[in-house]
Amino acid sequence: MTNQEIADVFKRLADLMELGEDNPFKIRAYRTAAETIEDTTTPLVEMVAAGGVARLRELPGIGEAISKKIVDLVETGTFKAWEEIKAEIPETVLDLLEVEGIGLKTLQILYRQFRLTNLADFAKFVEGGGLTSVPRLGDKAQDRIRAALEQLGY
Repeated sequence: MTNQEIADVFKRLADLMELGEDNPFKIRAYRTAAETIEDTTTPLVEMVAAGGVARLRELPGIGEAISKKIVDLVETGTFKAWEEIKAEIPETVLDLLEVEGIGLKTLQILYRQFRLTNLADFAKFVEGGGLTSVPRLGDKAQDRIRAALEQLGY
């Protein structure tokens, strides 16, 4: 598992936690950890093999709890908090972020108010005129979203 793959898990975890209105301090800790992991040149897999949690804690912004999650991720491919949040909020909801014009704030509205959890359902929502009911989306943003969906094949 590469550092980028590990960082991506923590980014996605933070995004899902934000959708679930989780503790903002925990969310920030996961985002900080993802940034640190991306900037780390030594593969975390090697760091885990060389010293486990103690070695990982030497990295800035990586505490004991996150170190344990990294060890679990490296050794098993997952960790408890990741599985729990995916059971609560479908990970496919994050695919909507691939659509140009959809950021995390808009995604929160789409998920919380309209319960959209995947690109196919979002495309149907857009086709049915649903974008007009999304707050803060003007005509230009709606056009950009429609064009982006078309580029993605929807």
